[in-house]
Amino acid sequence: MKSVRMLTIALGLAIASALASPAAPPNIIVILVDDLGWTDAGCQGSTFYETPHVDRLAREGLRFTQAYSACTVCSPTRAALLTGKYPARLHITDWIAGHVRPHAKLKVPDWTMHLPLEERTLAEALKPAGYATASIGKWHLGGPEFHPDKQGFDLNIAGFDKGSPPSYFSPYKIPTLPDGPPGEFLSDRLTDEALRFIEQNRGRPFFLYLPHYAVHTPLMGKSNVIAKYAAKADPNTPHHNATYAALVESVDDSVGRILRKLDELKLAENTVVIYTSDNGGLIGSPKRPITSNVPLRVGKGSAYEGGVRVPLLVKWPGVTRPGSVCDTPVITPDLYPTLLAMAGLKPARRQVVDGESLVPLLRGRGALQRDALYWHYPHYHPGGATPYGAIREGDWRLIEFYEDNHVELYNLKEDIGEQKNLAATLPDKAERLRQKLHAWRKQVGAQMPTPNPDYDPARADRPPASSAAPQGN
Repeated sequence: MKSVRMLTIALGLAIASALASPAAPPNIIVILVDDLGWTDAGCQGSTFYETPHVDRLAREGLRFTQAYSACTVCSPTRAALLTGKYPARLHITDWIAGHVRPHAKLKVPDWTMHLPLEERTLAEALKPAGYATASIGKWHLGGPEFHPDKQGFDLNIAGFDKGSPPSYFSPYKIPTLPDGPPGEFLSDRLTDEALRFIEQNRGRPFFLYLPHYAVHTPLMGKSNVIAKYAAKADPNTPHHNATYAALVESVDDSVGRILRKLDELKLAENTVVIYTSDNGGLIGSPKRPITSNVPLRVGKGSAYEGGVRVPLLVKWPGVTRPGSVCDTPVITPDLYPTLLAMAGLKPARRQVVDGESLVPLLRGRGALQRDALYWHYPHYHPGGATPYGAIREGDWRLIEFYEDNHVELYNLKEDIGEQKNLAATLPDKAERLRQKLHAWRKQVGAQMPTPNPDYDPARADRPPASSAAPQGN
C-alpha cells in the first residue's frame, strides 16, 4: 500500500513538473523563393508546375490567399522580413543597387543600399531564446560588412551582395560558397547545407533562413527535368516555360528533402515551416515568356497585384489546422512579430515594428487590428513601374503614380485583375484613401522622388549609355 502511495505521489510530481516546465521553443525554417509568382505551385492553381512537396506543406498547414510582399522587387522585401519594418521606413526601397534613369521625369531619392547594422534582425532577436541561426542562400542586402554573419547569423553560406547567381551549376562563382563537383546544382547544394545545419543543431532550437536563388534568372535547370516539361508544354496555357518549370521543381525538391529530414530526426512536430516569395513572378516578354500571374495584372517590377501578391504557406504543428485557408490580407513585415511570438519573445523595448503578429489567424481565433497595407516604390523598373505608392484597405486598392499624381482605384473582390479603374466613379473614396496613404508616408518618413532637372522626354526610358543590362534585381 505504501509503495502504491509513493508511486502515486511520484507520478503526480512528475506530471506537475511537466506542466510547470515551459514548452521548448519551436525550430523555425523560412524558405524564401526568389521571384516566385502567386500561381507558381499546384496548390496555388498551376496545372503545369509539379510541386508535390509544396502542396504537401499546404495540406499540412495554412495557406494565405491574399499574402503580399513588401515590395515589387527583392531587396526591400528581404529587409522587411528580417526587421519587421516597411521598406519605406528603412529607406531600402529598391533592389540593390537599383536601376538608373538619368533622364526620367523624376529623380529617385538618396536611398539606403544595405541593411544597417543598427537594425535588430530576426536572428538577433531570437538569440535570447537560445536559437542557433543560419542564412543559407541569397542575401542581397549589402557587401561583406553587412553580410549575415554581421547581422546575428551564426552561419552564412552563399549570401553576398549580388542578387542573381552567376551560374546554377558549379562552379558557381559565389564568393561565400565553395564550388562543388562540376555540374552540381545550386538548389541541391543549398539544401545539402541546410540539412547539415539541421543535423548539427537538432538538440537545440534553430532558425534556418533559406532564401533560394531560384527561381530568379538566369534560367537554368537539369536537362532531364527541362525535357520532361518541354514534352508537356502548351504555349496556349499560362505556364509553359520548361526551364523555369525545372527551377520551380528544384525548389520543390528542396522542400521535400527538408520535410523528410524533419520527419527522420523526429523534429517535425516542433518545427515551424514557412514558404513564401519576395515579389511577384517575372513574366518576361511576349517572345520570351517566363511565368504568368494570371488572373493578376502583370508581375514583378510593376505597381499592380502581379508584382506583390505572393504565396504564403505556414505549417505550425499543433496550431495551424491542416489544409486550412485564410483570406485575410497579410504582408512580409508580419513575419517578424509572428516568429517572435512563436518563440515566446517580444520586440525589444522601443523597437519599431510595422508588422502585426499573425498568431490569431494561425490559431484560427481572432483577427488582425490594422485596417490597411501600404507600399512605397519611388523608383523606375523595366517591369513597368514608375514611382508609385499604394494602399489596400478591405477589398479596395488605390495606387498613386508620382510622375503626375494621378490615382487608380480597384475593387479586388470584384476585379482581381485590376481592369476597371473606379477613381473617377468613386472620387470621394479615392481621395480618402489617397489622404490615408499620404499620412502613412509621413508617419514612416518615406523618401519621395523629386523633379529631375535633367528630364528629357526623348530619353526618359533609357538607362545610361555606359551601363550594361541590369542584373540581379
